[in-house]
Amino acid sequence: MKCKWVTLTLIAIATVPLAGQKIHIEIGDRSRIVHLETALNHLTVIEVNEPVTMVAAGSPSFKVEWKENKVFVQPTEAEVATNLFIWTASQRLNYELEPAGAVERMDFAIDETPHITQSQVMAPLPPVAPSPADVLLAGKPVRMEASKHAKKPVEVLVRDLYESDGKLFIRYALRNQGNHPYAVDTPRVYALDGAHYPRSLYGLVNVQLEEQEATRLTARKEVPIPVVEGELKTSR
Repeated sequence: MKCKWVTLTLIAIATVPLAGQKIHIEIGDRSRIVHLETALNHLTVIEVNEPVTMVAAGSPSFKVEWKENKVFVQPTEAEVATNLFIWTASQRLNYELEPAGAVERMDFAIDETPHITQSQVMAPLPPVAPSPADVLLAGKPVRMEASKHAKKPVEVLVRDLYESDGKLFIRYALRNQGNHPYAVDTPRVYALDGAHYPRSLYGLVNVQLEEQEATRLTARKEVPIPVVEGELKTSR
């Protein structure tokens, strides 16, 4: 029995937040204080434009972790407010963490952009769609948590992820070990709201769970994400 591989590249619009949740874009300025609204059992992500070197929070009632240029904030108690500082090689960012409130009012994510002076302002360049070579060279590889293959005849293997201009490129393969051809159609993509897993998800960034482990991942709600383009290549 021969195994057939079908490789696809698709573009999906970035995760759509639930109604009421906010994604902000802030201009990095050490003289400003950004107020951050949080919710219990929910993460707020702060993404800055360079690697984080240190963070400090005024109260242990907020769980704060960071990796590379991302800072993860999660309240552990209600009715507690504090402040938060983030340092990079070139700037300091200041936040006031508001007491945990309703999910509908929380800040889902904060994207910090560099502070640009008037003398640095240049005419914007028209966006250029990334080529397949760009996706392959700049994409972040996705590894399997376990090396064993799924028991089902058709298996999906995610290869690379590449983000550009508000879109997420996903390169993946279908492994058909069955005796019959498998009809490939545009996939359905979902974001998991309120995801829960027996262990921390921080260490599973860019990791694909194997079939048995994936059944242990639960979510309160699945939010559909539109797929805007797809390419198909079949190898035998």
